[in-house]
Amino acid sequence: MKYEPVNLTISSSPHAHSKNSTAVIMRDVCIALLPALIAAIYFFGWRALTLTLVSVLGCVFFEWGYRRVMKKDNTVSDWSAVVTGMLIAFVCPVTLPFWTILIADFFAIVLVKQLFGGIGLNIVNPALAARAFLFSWPSLMSGSWVKVGTSIDAFSNPTRAALDGLTSATPMEALHAGALPSESLLDLFFGKIGGSLGEISALALLLGGIYLVARRVITLRIPLAYLGTVAVLAVLFPLGGCNRLDWMLCQLLSGGLMLGAIFMATDYTTSPVTHGGQIAFGIGCGVLTILFRYFGSYVEGVSYAILIMNCCVGFFDKLGVPKRFGAVKEKKKKGGDAA
Repeated sequence: MKYEPVNLTISSSPHAHSKNSTAVIMRDVCIALLPALIAAIYFFGWRALTLTLVSVLGCVFFEWGYRRVMKKDNTVSDWSAVVTGMLIAFVCPVTLPFWTILIADFFAIVLVKQLFGGIGLNIVNPALAARAFLFSWPSLMSGSWVKVGTSIDAFSNPTRAALDGLTSATPMEALHAGALPSESLLDLFFGKIGGSLGEISALALLLGGIYLVARRVITLRIPLAYLGTVAVLAVLFPLGGCNRLDWMLCQLLSGGLMLGAIFMATDYTTSPVTHGGQIAFGIGCGVLTILFRYFGSYVEGVSYAILIMNCCVGFFDKLGVPKRFGAVKEKKKKGGDAA
C-alpha cells in the first residue's frame, strides 16, 4: 500500500486548549467583585455604583481608542479593561471626583498596559499603579473618608467642605499610631468602617475569593502566603502593647490587605507562575506590607508592597523552578584537574 505524504503545520506552543479563555476568566473576576460592590453601595450610597461605572467605561474607552488609533486588533471583548476599571474604583474613596478617576483610567490602560504591549505584557498591576499615581492629589485620595451609612447621591460631586461633618478616621490610622481601632472586630469583618470602596468589607472580599478558588481562577498559594506572613509578623511584633491576637486580626481585616491578597497579588501577568515562586512572592508581599505599615509615613502599605514585588517576578520564578528530573549536579573541581 502506498502512502501519500501529508504536510503538517506545527504552531508555537502552547498546544493545549482550554474552555477557560481570557474573557471567561475576567468575567469570573467581575462576578467575584460584585459582593464588595454591593457592600460599598449599601454602606456609601449609589455614588459607589456610578463611580465604578464611570471607571469601567473610561477603561473600556481608552483601551478601544488606543487600539483603534494604533491600528491593532481590538481587545475590549476580553473583559480585562472592565476588571481594571472595577479595581481602580475599589482602591479609591467614594468621594473621588469623576474627572480624577478618568485620569487614573487613562494612566492604567494606556501608559501601564498598552504601551507595554497590552494584556499579558505589563510589568506591574495597572490598577495599583493608577492608585499610586492618584496620590498626586493626596487630599482627594486620603482626606475624605466618609462615615459608613452616609448615603451619597449617584451623580453628586461632594466637596470637602460639605463632608467636614461626615468624615471619620479609618482603622489603619489607629493601627499606624500603635493603637487598636475603635471599631469592633465584627465591624471590621462586615464592613462598618470608613475606607476605599473595595476594602471595607472583609466578608464580601472573602466570598469573592472563595468563588475564584472554586472556579479555579486562582490558587490559594499567594493569598495564604501573603496573609499568613502578615499574621505571623503581627503576632510576633504588636505595637503599643496591644493584645497580640487582637492586633493580628485588626491588621488582617483593615485596609486593603484582603483586596490586595485576593485580587491584586494573584494577577496572572504580574505574579510568578512557579509554585515555589508564588509562595515566595506572597511572603515578600507580607513582609513589605508590615514594614510599610509600621515604619512608613503612609498608613497603608499593600499597594506599594505588591508593586515592588511585581518588579521581582522574574527572580521569584527562577527561585521556584524545580530541579529537572534525572539531572546530576556537576561536581566542583578541587585543586585542578585530577591526574
